[in-house]
Amino acid sequence: MNCNYQDLRSSHPLQACWDLQLGGLGADALRVALEYGVFDQLRQFTSARHTAEALALDQQATSYLLELLWCQGLLERNEQQPALYRNLPTAERHLRAEADDYCGDALLFRHQVLRQTGSQLGDYLRSGMATPSASPQAIARSWANAARLQIAQEQRAVTTELACALIERLPECAQLERVLDLGGGPGLVAIALAERLPNLTGVVFEYPEAAAVADDNIQRAGLGERLQALGGDLNHDDIGSGFDLIWCSSVLHFVDNLPAMLRRLHAALRPGGLLVCCQAEVPSERDAAAQVLPYYLHMRLQGRHVLAEGEMAHLLQGAGFSAVQQLNGLRFPVTPVNAVIARRPQG
Repeated sequence: MNCNYQDLRSSHPLQACWDLQLGGLGADALRVALEYGVFDQLRQFTSARHTAEALALDQQATSYLLELLWCQGLLERNEQQPALYRNLPTAERHLRAEADDYCGDALLFRHQVLRQTGSQLGDYLRSGMATPSASPQAIARSWANAARLQIAQEQRAVTTELACALIERLPECAQLERVLDLGGGPGLVAIALAERLPNLTGVVFEYPEAAAVADDNIQRAGLGERLQALGGDLNHDDIGSGFDLIWCSSVLHFVDNLPAMLRRLHAALRPGGLLVCCQAEVPSERDAAAQVLPYYLHMRLQGRHVLAEGEMAHLLQGAGFSAVQQLNGLRFPVTPVNAVIARRPQG
């Protein structure tokens, strides 16, 4: 029998829809594995039975979970019987609770945001967009908690490397003396820059509760004489002036009046000073947009500033910045971001 069955192996048009639904189950598998400490048990090749016994879990269900994590590319499998599983490098570095670059709490937070957005999407469609109803005090407390945990994990694992690589490639890098880390959370970017640039001093500006977290980190790093944590409300309070560099990442989504804020950043720089702004923008190309839109849907539904690609550069030019450059698609927590580098003119 000489038949060609290749046409029967091609994907059905509905496969794209099925893949979307399956992605949710994969995310739940990761959530459960983090919550139960599964990756902590898998530094060496281990059986499902030993993993289940160590965590007081059902052996059969544990074996199915480990197999799912294996096919998702988080574990490697020894093909002996019964199969043994071990963390692959990503899981070992970022998903094991004792790892230096552990990001489990950050991943669980992102999972919660995505699930909550999905569950509320119908309400948004029926009732329209709603502005966040939390009090300023509650918002400040939530940012402080995030600075202690999930933002710190992501800055340590991802953001500081990107920030330092970007800034070290600027022609002005060696002359930088004073930095503002705007909305800097735990302050790890400012700390990393100060450790690399011995003449650099600066300020981490955050809500007062989050600024206290940054100050603890600054003191722990032994940089208390060079860096200061300043608490305040970004929309209303003085952010300082005379900076050579302002770094801000994923902060300007949350300001009340974006054009006014950009004018304030312009005024806070010394003549010739640099603004480096990293945040997600919505690309016009579909595949690129698919990397950004799912996570930022919740911000858009809350009326936050999620701009189209190139819009931030245009607004910066309108605020008086010059020599505006844009670098698209840089790696960042959850989605790629665009880096916009702009300068206050010398005159």
